[in-house]
Amino acid sequence: MTVLAGRLVPCVLALALLSACAAGGPGPSRELKTASDQTPTEKRAQIRLELAVGYFQDRKFEVALDEVKQAIAANPDYADAYGVRALIYTAMGQTQLADENFKHALRLAPRNPDLANNYGLFLCDAGARPQEALGYFDSALKNPVYASPSKAMVNAGNCALKIKNIDAAERYLLDALRYDPDQPAVSAGLARVYFERRDYPRAGFFINRLTETAKLDTLSADVLWLAIRVKRMLGDRSLEASLAAQLRKRYPGSPEYAALESGAF
Repeated sequence: MTVLAGRLVPCVLALALLSACAAGGPGPSRELKTASDQTPTEKRAQIRLELAVGYFQDRKFEVALDEVKQAIAANPDYADAYGVRALIYTAMGQTQLADENFKHALRLAPRNPDLANNYGLFLCDAGARPQEALGYFDSALKNPVYASPSKAMVNAGNCALKIKNIDAAERYLLDALRYDPDQPAVSAGLARVYFERRDYPRAGFFINRLTETAKLDTLSADVLWLAIRVKRMLGDRSLEASLAAQLRKRYPGSPEYAALESGAF
């Protein structure tokens, strides 16, 4: 599974509330539809989609696609099904098909913040359109019922870093820090912001927060390499050596380890 798809998996496990409205009966004529309002056909579609997510996580992509197909056959307007199919195509490297499915999902559910966040992440990475991605993150963040806004804040911050918009990245990530201060990705993102600004003491502060809230053996190669460079700039050779050992042990074939070996700090 690609790094992008791995980051998106948690987003599809909690399926969004159905966006259709139930009408009739006493009281207001239009109310948001909830799980108890699902028809038997909609429930069958949801079960199929949950199976698809499980197969997707197990990297059984063709089986997952078949389960999604059956979910859509049961409920052709099931936006989440198209969103999951987009994730599967992303993991398979089928970017055009992924893009088409994300767009269709958002046509069906334009106010779904999880779909907007996932499409933004796709555009920033596999879709290679990071500037366009920021609008989708902003759309997700404007939704007052979005259950996990810190994800979109972090994703937007990292995407802004990719296009060297350091000020925007700082704003998104500081918002995420206020919302979820113990999230390791927030500390990693802010460390990168201040490293880019050559504000090494502040970058070091967030690297320290990162190493306090996450185990070293869970950090990705790019985050370890960032931490190594920050500690090198601050003269903390002890922690630098510990981080370098992790990079050497876990990612010996990575570009980051090659950079370490060549001394490209």
